[in-house]
Amino acid sequence: MESAEWDAIVIGAGLGGLTTAAYLATNGQRVLVLEQHWVAGGNAHVFRRKRAFEFDVGVHYIGDCAPGGAIPNVLRGIGLEDKIEFLELDPDGFDTILFPGVTFRVPKGWDKYRERLVAAFPDDETGLHRCLDVFEQLLAEMRRLYAAGAAPDLAKLLPEIPTLIRWGGRALSDLFDDCGLGAKARAVIIAQSGAYAVAPSRTPVAVHAGFLDHYLKGAYYPRGGGQVLPARLVEVLRANGGEVRTRQRVDRILIEDGRAAGVRLTTGEELRAPTVISNADVKRTLLDMVGAEHISPATAARVDAYRMALPIFCVYLGLDIDLRERMPNTNYWYCDSFDLEDIYQTCYDGRLPEHFPLLITTASVKDPHTRRIAPPGCSSIEIMTWVPANYDVWGVHEGPAAGEKYHRDRDYRSNKERLTELMIDGAEHPLPGIREHIVWKEAATPVTQERFTLSTGGTSYGIEMAVDQSGPNRPAPATEIPGLFLTGASTTSGHGIVGTMRGGVATAGAILGRDVMREVEEGRVFGDPSKLISDPDWDPWQYSR
Repeated sequence: MESAEWDAIVIGAGLGGLTTAAYLATNGQRVLVLEQHWVAGGNAHVFRRKRAFEFDVGVHYIGDCAPGGAIPNVLRGIGLEDKIEFLELDPDGFDTILFPGVTFRVPKGWDKYRERLVAAFPDDETGLHRCLDVFEQLLAEMRRLYAAGAAPDLAKLLPEIPTLIRWGGRALSDLFDDCGLGAKARAVIIAQSGAYAVAPSRTPVAVHAGFLDHYLKGAYYPRGGGQVLPARLVEVLRANGGEVRTRQRVDRILIEDGRAAGVRLTTGEELRAPTVISNADVKRTLLDMVGAEHISPATAARVDAYRMALPIFCVYLGLDIDLRERMPNTNYWYCDSFDLEDIYQTCYDGRLPEHFPLLITTASVKDPHTRRIAPPGCSSIEIMTWVPANYDVWGVHEGPAAGEKYHRDRDYRSNKERLTELMIDGAEHPLPGIREHIVWKEAATPVTQERFTLSTGGTSYGIEMAVDQSGPNRPAPATEIPGLFLTGASTTSGHGIVGTMRGGVATAGAILGRDVMREVEEGRVFGDPSKLISDPDWDPWQYSR
């Protein structure tokens, strides 16, 4: 398109921004997406090395992808129902949790999960049943609340949601204490909390129950790698008259006569639209790109006070062996300490912990037939842990968002290399001998994350999903500035693939003035699948550039 006038401009091509854009485009709006990186996808993009290995930045596994699941519903609504195939991880153990003397394989289904927990910790049987009863009752009540619609009769509904009222917003550690759970049972239940990086003393019971429910419906990986998701959303956008421009950094959101009017790029170019949607970091959006002078003092103070979730450190390895010969189709969650609360607290205090909980995952096992991920007989692997956000941990002063060059700094490189080697040592516990098969090695720090996404604190999870920052305490899609909307990890829907994509639909609905998510769940399809690419050699990474 040559016109500089658009119905909507989206800042940031993460899954939240792209989903919002795709839903607006399939509802007749002309949409432009601006992305500062050279490939669309945000935390869902991949990168390639040596023309041999492909690594996922954020799409490691997704729950509830069977027909009628959360992500298939979102995709169906824009014509993508048959365009993405989801490969299921081992339903008898899609995650394998490893602590000293404890190996716990997380199975599909609440009943099997309960049975396996009780078998693993018979001394905690009574407490486990109570804890899991609270999780399941709470989930049933949340579904009842959602079914009541946007304006329920609370006086009538409150007696029907007693568990949600009592436990939904309380800390997970409070529930564990109430149930009298031992240290090992607690550690296994929260072992996967690195997927949202919040301590059990801060995690709402509803958040962890929802997290478990999501994956206990089945864990999946998209055939073709993580880039497939953003690429298909880009495809829908382009097929419906929209456009994605990469290498375009927004400097300011234009506010005229009290409402959004477009954006100004760092190049000085201005692009106009009556609707602006930011998938960027919420602090940078409202405090930097909008400016405190355009929002109320109360909003400015609230946004400034938000705590960001802990960031992630990730090691990427290319191996000259096929890991399918050494591991089942599972992810490993490994830690040599049961005290995850203490590990979180050490990170909150700004120090690297002595123990590193690791998520170890390999797309070569989850999707062995996509040759772009790794050559035959080889594997790509990602090893992750949560870490402090403090710049001084990494030897950085102002950060890349402010223009600091850090790559060659001696302290930065030394700290990064030391942690990389410690994490490889940790990965040797479930996968002994992998070090001698490394043919490619690199790592990404929170500073790397900030460089590519401009996120405050280098987090990929937005503002912390804590007791005081959940539900209505998170930013809604609509802001106090007419025409300015938010989407992505820091909004009410939360982070993660499902959170950001469903949140993208919610943002589109807020703009269109309709409950678009409910329309989709009732069977509405806005996109035309016949407009989309069917080339079997289609490369999602190239298409997203």
